[in-house]
Amino acid sequence: MIHSDLQIFSARMASLAPATGFVQAFCEQQGVAPGGALRLTLIVEELFTNAVVHGHGGDSDAPVRIQLGVDTTQLTLCFEDRAPPFDPLQYLAAAAPPLDAPAEERRVGGLGLPLVAQMARQFDYEHADGWNRVRLVLGRDG
Repeated sequence: MIHSDLQIFSARMASLAPATGFVQAFCEQQGVAPGGALRLTLIVEELFTNAVVHGHGGDSDAPVRIQLGVDTTQLTLCFEDRAPPFDPLQYLAAAAPPLDAPAEERRVGGLGLPLVAQMARQFDYEHADGWNRVRLVLGRDG
């Protein structure tokens, strides 16, 4: 059986703590191991921060929808924002810095999405009805 929950936040950095609190509470209620809960929280922090800072160019009243799901083997995340279209998969294929490059060869920043992709079993993106929609599947317990 899949358990899921959805919450909507404003695209403001002040909403980041309530958004990650939602993730942590969901994981606790569903008995998700600390490793799985931490990975999911880090992913939501990264996606939320990117939506506010890069997508909207700062705080916005635009909505961010976070839907979480869990079953016996996996966690699912559907993260949606109304920022201008941005395909993270295209970014990963074309512009993301390699995680295995020496630090002195990497520019500062840009590692969040590659780390998100590395933590996910499945990573999908679409832009539909004015929403950027990222869907991720992770192992339930780390």
